[in-house]
Amino acid sequence: MSIFHFSFNVIDLDQTRAFYSGLLGCAEGRSTKTWVDFDFFGHQLSCHLGKPLAVEATGLVGEHKVPMPHFGVVLEFTEWRALADKLVAEGVDFVLEPQTRFPGEPGEQSTVFFMDPSGNPIEVKGLADMKGAFAK
Repeated sequence: MSIFHFSFNVIDLDQTRAFYSGLLGCAEGRSTKTWVDFDFFGHQLSCHLGKPLAVEATGLVGEHKVPMPHFGVVLEFTEWRALADKLVAEGVDFVLEPQTRFPGEPGEQSTVFFMDPSGNPIEVKGLADMKGAFAK
């Protein structure tokens, strides 16, 4: 099994911990005064103090422009639904509210876009069949 590692900048480690661990339920790993690691749905995020990347809504997907660059995770639909419901209940400010895109087509997916406290865009997709992640 391989896991993906992604390292990026954040503005404040306390806010980052509250968001990734508190809101998203990601277990915290190693840390220092300048960075913290999280288990992001089985993948390693390393959040370092620094200036976050510039973000612009240039990614045209269907009828929506989404923030670029962005990162995220693909979950089985039931896990996605539980997380999307939690984000709604917590009053998260969405870039793109929970919805299903491409219904009935290869690659049908449920998705939600939101930002972390440092303005890093996150997309979480939900699939009924994980093989659909690579559908043509």
